[in-house]
Amino acid sequence: MTPADLPDYDPIKAAWNTVATYETYDDAQAAVTSLSNDGFPIENIDIVGSDVRLLERVTARMTRRRSLGNSALNGIVLGVLIGLLMGLFAPGFAWLGMAAAGALIGATWGAAFGLAAHGLSDAERGFASARRLVASRYDLVVRNGLAEQARNTLAHAGLLPAS
Repeated sequence: MTPADLPDYDPIKAAWNTVATYETYDDAQAAVTSLSNDGFPIENIDIVGSDVRLLERVTARMTRRRSLGNSALNGIVLGVLIGLLMGLFAPGFAWLGMAAAGALIGATWGAAFGLAAHGLSDAERGFASARRLVASRYDLVVRNGLAEQARNTLAHAGLLPAS
């Protein structure tokens, strides 16, 4: 499904079709899973996150050594994979040598590119982080006149939050 295939989100129409509001995405996902298990046509469901914020969790200080090591490790993995692919066409145990050579070449190039990237990056950003979007609430919106059926099914399963 492409973004063009997604139905337009109309907040006014959705207000009348909001079945439940959950505090976490996992709770909303559990409700959809329960509806799916009960045979509900889940292609009529949207999970709408509101009051979205960006959460960035700092994971480590990004030093030259860490950047070099991470890049070298990524290069080793890529080099081994390429060496193994080339080794598929080699006779005998030559594949082992190709994998080892790929690891060595990958580590060298990975470290070189990592060092260059660290040197060219913004010097003020000296840390690594993980980013994700979080919402303060998640509304379960049901389309095509099936809101009441979904509400009853969730209530029967005990997944309808108290209002």
